Amino acid sequence: MNRNTLRYAAAALALATSACAFGHAPAVEPDSVWQPSPESTIHHPAWSKEGVLYQINTRQFTPEGTFRAAEKQLPRLKKLGVNILWLMPIHPIGEKNRKGTLGSPYSVQDYRAVNPRLGTKEDFKHFVDTAHAMGFHVILDWVANHTAWDNKLASEHPDWYEKNWKGGFTPTPWLDWSDIIDLDWSKPGVRKYIGESMEMWVRDYGVDGFRADVAGYVPLDFWDKERKRLEAIKPVFMLAEWKTPEMTRNAFDAVYAWEWHNTMKDIAQGRADASALDGYYAEAESAWPRAAMRLTYVANHDSNAWEGTQYENFGDALPAVIALSFTGEGLPMIYNGQEACNHKRLEFFEKDPIDWSQGKDCKLGALFTDLIAFRKANPALANNPWGGRMGKLDNDQPSQLFSWIRHVDGNTVVGLFNLSPKPVTAHLTDAHGAGRYSEFGTGKEVVLASGSTVSLPAWGYRLLSGNGEESGPRIMGGAPGTAGAPR
Repeated sequence: MNRNTLRYAAAALALATSACAFGHAPAVEPDSVWQPSPESTIHHPAWSKEGVLYQINTRQFTPEGTFRAAEKQLPRLKKLGVNILWLMPIHPIGEKNRKGTLGSPYSVQDYRAVNPRLGTKEDFKHFVDTAHAMGFHVILDWVANHTAWDNKLASEHPDWYEKNWKGGFTPTPWLDWSDIIDLDWSKPGVRKYIGESMEMWVRDYGVDGFRADVAGYVPLDFWDKERKRLEAIKPVFMLAEWKTPEMTRNAFDAVYAWEWHNTMKDIAQGRADASALDGYYAEAESAWPRAAMRLTYVANHDSNAWEGTQYENFGDALPAVIALSFTGEGLPMIYNGQEACNHKRLEFFEKDPIDWSQGKDCKLGALFTDLIAFRKANPALANNPWGGRMGKLDNDQPSQLFSWIRHVDGNTVVGLFNLSPKPVTAHLTDAHGAGRYSEFGTGKEVVLASGSTVSLPAWGYRLLSGNGEESGPRIMGGAPGTAGAPR
C-alpha cells in the first residue's frame, strides 16, 4: 500500500467517524451478515442414531478381569440390545503414589500400552474385532488432563507438566487426586503426543471413539482440532464428561446430563417433585444445539462407587427412572451389573468382581431389553437429532405426574410417569397427545384425548406408542403401568 492510499484510507476513516458523531445512520449491511451460523458442525456416525451405551469396568466385569473373559460376554450383551461398548481406561496404572492395591484406572502410566492385568494389545485388538463382527462399536475412556506420577512423560518431558509454587509436579488443585499430576496444555508437545496417541488407537486397533474424562479441564480448541484429525481416519463417536453446550458444537457428539441424574435422585429421595424436571428439559431444548446428545445415565463407575448403588440412589423409583432415561430425550446407558440387580458399590482401587449370580431373579435385564426394543421400534425415540423433540403434556397434578410427548415422521410416543411415592389420579388438560396408541408391556389399545383420566400407582408409569393422530373417547386410566422396584 503506497502513501497516497494510506492518506485516502485515513481520510475515509475520519469521515466515517465524523458521520457517526453527528448521528448519521451506519451503512446498511446486507442480510447475509445476519444469517445464523450452524449451531453444530458435528456429523454423528450413522450407527449412533439408535445408540445405547454399555460401560464395561474390565477389572470387575468378570472374575478374570481380562479382555478375553469380557469377550465371552459379548453374546449376552448382544441379546441385551446395547450397541456401543465403553471400556474404562485400559492402560497400565501408575505405581508411584498409587491408591489402594491396584490403583485407579484413571492414573495412566503409558497412553500407548495396555495394562498387563487386562491382557495384551493383541487380546484387546481381538476384543474389538470380535465386537465389530457382532455389530458393536467400541469407545475407549481417555484421560487427557493428567497422568500417573511415573508416566514416562514426567521424566522425558518434565516441562510438559503444571508446576506448583515450589516448581514441583502438582495434582489437580482442590481435589483428592494425589495419584496423578496435571499436564500443561499450553505446551504444543502435549497436544501433539496426546492427539497422536488417540489416533493410534483408532487407526491401528479400530477403536470407534472416546469418552473424554473431565473433558472441560482440557482446552476446547484441542478437542475441536482433534475431532477433525480423528474423522480423517474414520467416523468416530465422542462423549465428554462435562456439562456445557459448547462442547457439542465442534468436538463431541454427547455430553453428560449430570443435572438430569441429580434431579432424578432428588425426586426419588423426596427433595423435589416431578415439576423439577421442567427446568432441565427447557434448558435442553433452548440452550443446546439440536444435534447435541445428553447422557441420561442412571449409574456409572463414579456414581456407583462414590454416591451409592442404583438402589441406594433411587429405591422404589428405579424402574421409572430407567424407563424415563430410555424414552425421554437423551442418550441412554447401562453400567455393567445394573441388569443383574447389582446391590454393591464396586471397589475402585481393588479387585471386586460383579456377582452375576444375583441376576437369576432380576427383572431389570428384561426391562432393559424391552426398553431397547421399544426404542428401536419407535423412530420418535431415536437419539438427537433424529428423534422427536420432547414436548410437555399439561395435566392438573404436575407435582406428581410428569407427562410428555415425542413425535417424528408419523410416529408418536407418550410418556406418563407418576414420580411420587403416592398413587395419582390426574387429568390431561390439552389435546396435544390425542390419538390411538398401543401400551408398552401389555400391547393394550389406549385412546387418549384432552381431559383423559390418568391413574397410576406410586412410581408407576405408562408408555404409549402410535400415530398420535386419531382422537377418541376419554378412556385412559385403570390398569397401572410398571410399578415398584423389580428384583
